[in-house]
Amino acid sequence: MKLAIDSYCYHRYFGEWYEGLQTDPGSRLTVWDFLDRAQNFKVQGVSLESCFVPFDEPGVVARLRKELDQRGLERVWAWGHPHGLRSGTDDGSAAIDLAKHIAIANQLGAAVMRICAGGRRTRVKDWAEHKSGLIKQLAPLIPVARRHGVVLAIENHIDLLADELLDLLTTLDSEWIGVCLDTANNLRLFEHPVEVTQKLAPWTRATHVKDVVTQRGDPRAFAFWPSVPVGDGLVEVPRILDILRAQNYQGLLAVEIDYLHPSYPDDEAALAKSLAYLRSLL
Repeated sequence: MKLAIDSYCYHRYFGEWYEGLQTDPGSRLTVWDFLDRAQNFKVQGVSLESCFVPFDEPGVVARLRKELDQRGLERVWAWGHPHGLRSGTDDGSAAIDLAKHIAIANQLGAAVMRICAGGRRTRVKDWAEHKSGLIKQLAPLIPVARRHGVVLAIENHIDLLADELLDLLTTLDSEWIGVCLDTANNLRLFEHPVEVTQKLAPWTRATHVKDVVTQRGDPRAFAFWPSVPVGDGLVEVPRILDILRAQNYQGLLAVEIDYLHPSYPDDEAALAKSLAYLRSLL
């Protein structure tokens, strides 16, 4: 397993923050700045959120491939923030965009692409309907993924319970469909992270290594579960890594921080602490 950083850790510096919970940090990063920081942290890989890549720059994909190769960074391409396929209810435009990004992942030399099937706001109440919509959108993309040699890793994005995601995976039944295992997101759905990992580890092709705690308020609300540096929260990360090792997972352990707890004012320090903790476990 290889240490990595997901560029979403710096989402505020890419111009996106959670209204009412976060503020503009007052400065900006480019994807090139992010690669510099990843290299300074001496990680082995990155997960790149496509929404933060400046596609208006001529030749950006070729330049990004060159920069990643020169820095020796393994890469996962990440598509779909924030709603992806809208839990199977999209009109088809998202699936077309996803197909385009499968080709981009191939051009970047990414063998795995994290995809978002939906989110907490798009979840469909009836699982049969939810699943049917996703199958209709994902099944035609399997030949596209095969042709480009890119595994589509569906994130548990506070939209799917572990058994639901497992049901979707076994129905699609393809080596080109897997999981991007977020270690904390299903805790936000009141599922135990270790039990979720035990179910999804055989399918895991990418990760978001995240830790969370609780604070006052409604436990069904996103703000109830802020991120903290990995190792400081409720997620039993050592046990999760043991389960992944047992499944011979050899991909990236990509640290992700979303809504950082207000008691941790320094994003960079929180990321550094997370990486140091994971290094101690590896």
